[in-house]
Amino acid sequence: MDLNKPIYKKNLEEGLKELRIADHILYITQPIVKDKRLLLSTIDRMYDALKRLINSFLQYDYINKKIQINSDPRVNFETFMLKTSQRYGISALELEKIREFVHLVEKHKKSPIEFSRREKVVIMSDDLSTRQITSEKLKDYLFLIKNLFRKAQIILA
Repeated sequence: MDLNKPIYKKNLEEGLKELRIADHILYITQPIVKDKRLLLSTIDRMYDALKRLINSFLQYDYINKKIQINSDPRVNFETFMLKTSQRYGISALELEKIREFVHLVEKHKKSPIEFSRREKVVIMSDDLSTRQITSEKLKDYLFLIKNLFRKAQIILA
């Protein structure tokens, strides 16, 4: 690892590694193994990649004195959603899907029960409400995150 490389580039590279692993699990491993719990592992990898991507954008803007970084990750997320994303051409639809994905991850992390049913993984909340995850839905999120990484690689190069 290059010690002179800016932190936003390091984050971008590490996020891409996580994204490649998620892609491999979703398109190669899971269809062969047919274990729906792998979908949960894919969600975690994709979330880590997305966090690193958002941090890369924020760090880039911070270095260029366009924003302040806060110690609260939620504040930084909102800074990304309201300011940084507009600066780099991230559409309202992409932002909506990012929020949707982050909400899904929060449900997954707080869920007391997760189980497989047919071709889905079901996440049950404390209030017994459920969210279903399919590999097709995860592929949509993966496509979104890949596109965001493409944008970042052009902008932050």
